[in-house]
Amino acid sequence: MARKCRLTYTATLMLLLITWKESTYCNGLTVSPPKNLVITDPGHLGQLEITWNPPDSLPNVTECSVRYQLEYNTYRESWASIRTSKRTYTAQFDLMKDVRVRIYTLLSGTCTNDTMIKSTDYTEVIQKSPSTGVLGTEVLDFKCVFHNMEYTECQWRRSEKIPDNSLQKLYFWHKELGQAEECPKYKTSGGVTIGCTFADVPLPVFTDINFCLNGSSPEGPLKPTFASLQIQNHVKCAATKKLHLQTGPDKFELHWEHPDGKVPGHCLEYEVEHTQEGPDGKKPSTKSLPGGRTSLSLSIDINKTHCFRVRSKVHKYCASTSYWSDWSHPVCQPEQKDVTPEPDAIWDAIPVYIYIAVAIIALLVLSLCAWAMFKLKKPVQEKKVESLLTSLFARRPLLGPTQA
Repeated sequence: MARKCRLTYTATLMLLLITWKESTYCNGLTVSPPKNLVITDPGHLGQLEITWNPPDSLPNVTECSVRYQLEYNTYRESWASIRTSKRTYTAQFDLMKDVRVRIYTLLSGTCTNDTMIKSTDYTEVIQKSPSTGVLGTEVLDFKCVFHNMEYTECQWRRSEKIPDNSLQKLYFWHKELGQAEECPKYKTSGGVTIGCTFADVPLPVFTDINFCLNGSSPEGPLKPTFASLQIQNHVKCAATKKLHLQTGPDKFELHWEHPDGKVPGHCLEYEVEHTQEGPDGKKPSTKSLPGGRTSLSLSIDINKTHCFRVRSKVHKYCASTSYWSDWSHPVCQPEQKDVTPEPDAIWDAIPVYIYIAVAIIALLVLSLCAWAMFKLKKPVQEKKVESLLTSLFARRPLLGPTQA
């Protein structure tokens, strides 16, 4: 039986090889590759338009269809291939790398005995990347996060080779825009631009969004960085807020609710961290749960202290990539309550330097008040002395010469 299967497999391969050979040359009919292959940049930050014309030597046949096989290097550092009957195509490229496009002619139908004829040659265009920008000034770790499917924030790190007083700008484009637009609200730290927030300008989901981060410096233009992504693949959920812990005779039941926001609950997967505190200290462990599950049962020693916290992310069946949320606040058993300190304990907890500061301020206020009182009393006293002297000399006039 196995020998018969091997013979059948060999015969099938031979038949496919013969069919492929006949598809290349059928009744002596050949076809030339397309001509006038052109790549145009409309200013969409890496999305280029490719156009071409049919070959001049294309047979004038009405019983065959003409198609084209287009091959190009993508911004993901791989090659893509498509077949189309049109004479134009749009594709995404990394403009900081060489753009390579090649195209073949395909002919099939009654005139070729229903076999596919492919041109042996191809037309190719190579568009060199522009060597602009100061070397080593491209940004590092560019990424965008779709927070709770409500707003998008992009962040990056500056290269150490970026000169001082450099100015960075982020531009974006998607199919709903006519031309590229600049970041609506930059995020800065220490006077340096480190990100962009799209809070008031929502970005569409399931749409390629192209980004270009460039800038200028006293030494010349900065080297640009290009990226293309779909934001539904870059979601970070909000932290889980509602956790409930129930204690059984010899086990714990942990339940939680999906985090608030627009992320569907069936698209979430969870990770639970369990920390057990015993004589040897804390022993944390984690457990991953499949999508949609919001409970966990554990058979553990209930005489020890146990704490749990939960985080979530969008699983691979709803997004190609995603980010873990922040951890929830822990819930513990026995419950750890915040103890309200006694009034004396509150005063004891106040640092000594606060007492010193209060004493200095009080001394300054008292000194200012004493000075103000002295300034107010001084003019009154001077007026009283002057009045007394005037009355004294008025009662006892000076003796004149006749009285002597």
